[in-house]
Amino acid sequence: MNKHVKNLAPETTDLSRRSFLVGTAATGLVLGYAASGIDEALAAPAPANFEPSVWYSIAPDGLVTVTCGKADMGQHVASTMAQIVAEELGANWKDMRVQLASNDPKFNDPVLGAQITGGSWSTMMNFDAMSRAGAAGRIALTEAAAASMGVPASELVVRASTISHPKSKKSMSFAEVVKSGKATKTFTADDLKAIKLKSADQYTMIGVSVPQLDIPLKVNGTAKYGIDVMLPGMVYGALVTPPVRYGATVKSVDDSAAKKVPGFIRAVTLDDKTTTTTGWVVAVANTYAQAKKAAEALKISYDGGPNAKLSSESLFAEAKRLQGLSDSGEFFVKDGDPNAAFGTAAKVLEAEYTTNINIHAPMEPMNATAEFKGDILHIYSGNQFATRSGAIAAGAAGIDPKFVVMHQMWLGGGFGRRLDADMMVPAVQAAKAVGKPVKVIYTRENDMTMDFSRPLTYQKVKAGVDGDGKLVALSHDVVSAWPTQRWGIPDFLSPSVDKKGPLDAFTVNGSDFFYTVPNHYVRAIKNEMAHNATPSGQLRSVAPGWTFWAVESMVDEIAHATGKDPALLRVELLDGKGKNDGGAQRLRNTLLAAMGLAGYGTKKLPKGEGMGVACVSSQERATASWTACVAHVAVAPSGEVTVKKLTVATDVGTQVNPDGIRAQVEGAALWGMSLALFEKATLKDGGIEQTNFDTYTPLRMSQLPEVAVNVIANGEKATGVGEPAVTVVAPAIGNAVFNAVGARVRGLPITAEAVKAAMKA
Repeated sequence: MNKHVKNLAPETTDLSRRSFLVGTAATGLVLGYAASGIDEALAAPAPANFEPSVWYSIAPDGLVTVTCGKADMGQHVASTMAQIVAEELGANWKDMRVQLASNDPKFNDPVLGAQITGGSWSTMMNFDAMSRAGAAGRIALTEAAAASMGVPASELVVRASTISHPKSKKSMSFAEVVKSGKATKTFTADDLKAIKLKSADQYTMIGVSVPQLDIPLKVNGTAKYGIDVMLPGMVYGALVTPPVRYGATVKSVDDSAAKKVPGFIRAVTLDDKTTTTTGWVVAVANTYAQAKKAAEALKISYDGGPNAKLSSESLFAEAKRLQGLSDSGEFFVKDGDPNAAFGTAAKVLEAEYTTNINIHAPMEPMNATAEFKGDILHIYSGNQFATRSGAIAAGAAGIDPKFVVMHQMWLGGGFGRRLDADMMVPAVQAAKAVGKPVKVIYTRENDMTMDFSRPLTYQKVKAGVDGDGKLVALSHDVVSAWPTQRWGIPDFLSPSVDKKGPLDAFTVNGSDFFYTVPNHYVRAIKNEMAHNATPSGQLRSVAPGWTFWAVESMVDEIAHATGKDPALLRVELLDGKGKNDGGAQRLRNTLLAAMGLAGYGTKKLPKGEGMGVACVSSQERATASWTACVAHVAVAPSGEVTVKKLTVATDVGTQVNPDGIRAQVEGAALWGMSLALFEKATLKDGGIEQTNFDTYTPLRMSQLPEVAVNVIANGEKATGVGEPAVTVVAPAIGNAVFNAVGARVRGLPITAEAVKAAMKA
């Protein structure tokens, strides 16, 4: 388990650091923190509320409001947290409400971990703690009701927000118990740990597709996104960004033409001590249209900096150079001796796999609104990492982070993009410069050219098989920028197994697969040139989006080289020996489920069509959701690939909301297809060439295939579903293309030109 996961997972958290108080009043919000995302009546609960936990309260009218410490970007995680609480609390679903947490220190919960939303961690890492919170509330309410009714608490039944005593026919609603003021029981961390939770066969809410609580809010306009924020006296900022992605500086700004634009206030050149941005200027005006017009009128000269001549080609060339050095990088996996095994292998295969730069492009433009109230900075924005974002906002303002209040908004798409806080820097510095609240809204061009993108990657894989066709050795070098190291948070890095220093495991996760290979090396190599020129972030699926592209493609290449069926070779490799015990069996079962659902190997396909398989343990080995895909494709003589069907099976342990899970798996699979076939950004002269959806072309509705999903819920611990299906689709498609026309493509995206060239090779 990676170091950062150890710090966040509830199993490894020291619960003794905090007592769990039931029946206490809300802590004072000295800096004016408030929850956001619902109406003010719910955001500011009445003093008489019963608060079993910092994470939810019950009002005198019986409404239960759950505060979600995760970013909700359409995956309905707030509703999921409420459903987990409701199960153990015994609440009626119609009484449940949700709101979003601020960065108030009271939400820095040692059990639930940091306010970060990524890695498909949210449900997995919150399920137990939120269940215990719900159970503690139920126990406190039950004991209070027992005292009021004069009956033993052990004889009470809690269901649908009502506590009843079957023998006497007495009952009290949650509302009545809260009004009585008798719910005062407190729980220590040890008390919480000792609570016996429901078993899976006792669930009445978990596993039910209840309506998502955030949908009505989003339909009626109650849910506020960052772009919806309106403050008294607010003005607007529009960006002018340099032609170089990173490293440029502003030499001069001529605002003479901008001054002629009605409503123009001033141009602010960012002085960003956090180094999140370089070379940016903000035009501030009374309206966004005026700010945008003023920005277009500014005449700015730049020093392009050290990255001004770099291109995708130069980044790939540097990656290849680094991979060729025997002493570069650090080891992520070092089992056995692959080099010795290669020397005695009956057959050795080598291949290079690449992926290009990919852009997040969420539908809601990046935005932030900043306002100074005395010494306190208020930031309104949707973000996925409140702790880090608050620190960046503070750094941009030159103040202590304790004086920053983050107002979390609903996110119109995140996918990892809003783990970064660049949008806060211009808003903060512009607000400070003009003395008014400032809302900054990116154009699509701003966002695409300044995205913290998925990094360009180069991978070299070498495999050795013995005389029986058994895989005996595999070495895997992964060269890329290191997005997580850029964050500057040591706990998110992992020690290398060769003790050379910390490495960014988020660039190699997935390469530590569950196949049994006695001799296995994985080397993580930082491409410093790419790291500096294209500062990268975490895009939905992170490293498994490229590592499994290489691993699952190579497994297929081994199968074909040894005359084995690719799916059956995987079953053979997933024998569960040694450290792979448990995980390999679950992955094998998932693969077999996908094969059965797709009819893999049971039907003859027309010429030019093929099926391909892949199976993955995404998101990370320690936090895996076992996922397999069978892709059915048709390949035209031109090389154009049409995906006819994607069949995805995923083992999620315990499913909270089946409809929500299926929606996320379907969306993830289609995102994976988009990355596999259509999405590509390129660097030229230090800048991203693609500026809008005419040149960066994700999957369109007209290109959607049939998607079949099989969710395996076996009562094991809940796992994540937002990302795993992204990682399995590209290799399944690539393998299907080979089975259809014999063309092996080793670079993403898989273009018609690449397929046609491979057909001729």
